[in-house]
Amino acid sequence: MPVTVYGISTCGTVKKARSWLTDHGVAHTWVDFRATPPEPARVARWVATFGAPPMRNTSGGAYRALGEEKAGWDEARWTTAYQGDAMLVKRPVIEVDGLPVLVGFREEDYARQFRG
Repeated sequence: MPVTVYGISTCGTVKKARSWLTDHGVAHTWVDFRATPPEPARVARWVATFGAPPMRNTSGGAYRALGEEKAGWDEARWTTAYQGDAMLVKRPVIEVDGLPVLVGFREEDYARQFRG
């Protein structure tokens, strides 16, 4: 079960998620958005799985810089925005066997996903 974690190394939520995975013996591959931005097709899969609202990194400067028009954006427009700026994506995004399974970090969600 290959687990891949997507995010940025300076993100506190990503640090918590990666620590949780390590502490619970879940081997994972790390992909930093800054060094390796996610491919547009991958981002589209994430949005198709989670929906656009749960994918929003509303605490980041990139989100705030979008302006008021973002309130009327549909899933397609959000998908395009995420594809153009990975800093808009809530972190981390977790894939298992190449399929998106989690976005963000909630310990109970990780425990449910990775209980053995």
